[in-house]
Amino acid sequence: MFIHIGDDNVIRSEDVVAIIDHHLISSSTINEQMMFNQRKNKKVLDPQEEVAKSIVITKEFIYYSPLSVLTLKKRASMISTISKLENYSDTF
Repeated sequence: MFIHIGDDNVIRSEDVVAIIDHHLISSSTINEQMMFNQRKNKKVLDPQEEVAKSIVITKEFIYYSPLSVLTLKKRASMISTISKLENYSDTF
């Protein structure tokens, strides 16, 4: 399944490693160093820090998202719920 994380970015839900509040990045030197290294390696997409509320870390890239961690969590939970539903499309 896929998750829309804002700013026309849609990612595969199974590729998500972590969703972090944007303010937590600046509170840790380890996180700041990780972001610096990933920017240097061109792995940070849509670096719009001024509007970012969360950071989505995937297996390949890091995305800034204008959506909150709670909103992204709800979207991921909704996808999980939908995928557990039984498929009745063949019965009609």
